[in-house]
Amino acid sequence: MSAGSAPRAAVFDLDGTLILSEHRNRAVWEAFLAGRGIVIDDDFARRVTGRRGVDVFTELFPGQSHEALIAEILQVVATAELPEMTHVPGAAAYVRGLAAADVPLGLVTSAYREHVDEVLAGLGVDGAFGVLVTSADVRRGKPDPEGYLKACAALGVDPADAVGFEDSEAGVAAVRAAGMRCVGVATTLDPALLAEDADLVVPSFENLAWPPPFGSLA
Repeated sequence: MSAGSAPRAAVFDLDGTLILSEHRNRAVWEAFLAGRGIVIDDDFARRVTGRRGVDVFTELFPGQSHEALIAEILQVVATAELPEMTHVPGAAAYVRGLAAADVPLGLVTSAYREHVDEVLAGLGVDGAFGVLVTSADVRRGKPDPEGYLKACAALGVDPADAVGFEDSEAGVAAVRAAGMRCVGVATTLDPALLAEDADLVVPSFENLAWPPPFGSLA
């Protein structure tokens, strides 16, 4: 995206960006790891937020079966008392507005497809995205840019002409590594942390314009 030019496409993260769910995800990790005698802290939560479970498993439990670990964590989700997920203010309306304006839309998430379908249906935006890239659709998860590059290719846009929306450090790193502009949505982290690498940081999607008011586009 050259200076002064408007972006052509928007690519969104899901958890923490369109839906307030990272507090729930942290509760899942806490319950799962407590059963293994591991107590997590804020630093751990920052490291895992936005990343695929299989990538975190590889770091924490090298050599162990991902399938068994996934089954165990899904059991936690099914049985533990977890906080409710709520919508990020303005997210659904923002996505619908872009779709109505024929802006090409993509979604890149570290979650599984079943979760994606449930959340998008709940938001009422399940038909808005031209491409969905989920945990199973990439070989390398965030902070690797593979997912965002794949989404841009499927949408037929150069990454330089797309904007990524993310709430986590791993997600912002993936967007920037793909060569895209990045809007950090400060629902999960301190805005100052996101501002280190994001081009713009917002508290929500309420009153957010398209194109976003980056310095050269304001």
